[in-house]
Amino acid sequence: MKVDPGDLHAFVAVARAKGFRSGARKSGTSASAYSEAVRRLETQLGVRLLNRTTRSVVPTEAGQSLLARLGPVLAEMEAALDVVNVYRERPAGTLRLNVPVSASRLVLADIVPGFLAAYPDIQLEIFSEESFVDVIAAGCDAGIRYEERLEQDMIAVPIGPRTQRFAAAAAPAYLERCGRPKHPRDLLNHACLRMRFSSGSMPPWEFEREGEKLRVDPTGPLIVQAGGGTDLAVDAAIAGSGIVFLFEDWLRPHLQSGALVPVLKSWWVSFSGPFLYYPGRRLVPAPLRAFIDFVKADGEQR
Repeated sequence: MKVDPGDLHAFVAVARAKGFRSGARKSGTSASAYSEAVRRLETQLGVRLLNRTTRSVVPTEAGQSLLARLGPVLAEMEAALDVVNVYRERPAGTLRLNVPVSASRLVLADIVPGFLAAYPDIQLEIFSEESFVDVIAAGCDAGIRYEERLEQDMIAVPIGPRTQRFAAAAAPAYLERCGRPKHPRDLLNHACLRMRFSSGSMPPWEFEREGEKLRVDPTGPLIVQAGGGTDLAVDAAIAGSGIVFLFEDWLRPHLQSGALVPVLKSWWVSFSGPFLYYPGRRLVPAPLRAFIDFVKADGEQR
């Protein structure tokens, strides 16, 4: 069966974006053209690939299977075509990165402006989310993760600060009203502002001092989704609603201003910084190679 590669690209774009309009916009074409391409592909294959409603577009079981197989294939095709980029004076093309919201805010904010200035012919597309995905199946060239969550067949390059800490903090008014915890176990008697990942997990708060390690699972009046709801938790902490537990770098402006004050600082846990990772079994596209080199140079300057 001969299928138009353009129809396959249209299906993948729509399925990933979960919408004809958004998928077409990212690819620089029209929603009607993509709708016709997917309809044509479904007719040729004799199976429905997408369930369409007025509010969403979701792959069917057949569509999910096709998307899982097509993602890596199309990525390899793009990488193969990208070899001509080495003959250009400056690398060009699109670089897609899948990163946690925290990395987008705390790591990439210091790197992206300089990279875009150095490589004006590269378009950088960032997908920020807290769930762990197969970056290739998701149509991305690389991602950012922490060491314990890296897959073994990936190449990892240090990016951003090499040491980070989780910090607990609260507003002065809250501590005046409820008292200051002296030990991590005291948090069980405090209002704590929690974060839940899209997977449903709500990680415990980890502390360490002089070799003693503790995990605490406190409760409180607010639970937000990690990433998208993080700023709400911070705002609630500043308003005196409870104690927040988050990256120290995220909280630093509020700690410096005095809107928040450290809680249990001698127990804060340090951990190694994140890594840029990408598959080792494929050609490295020129935009990704340029980004890797830029990240390495940035790391040497730190």
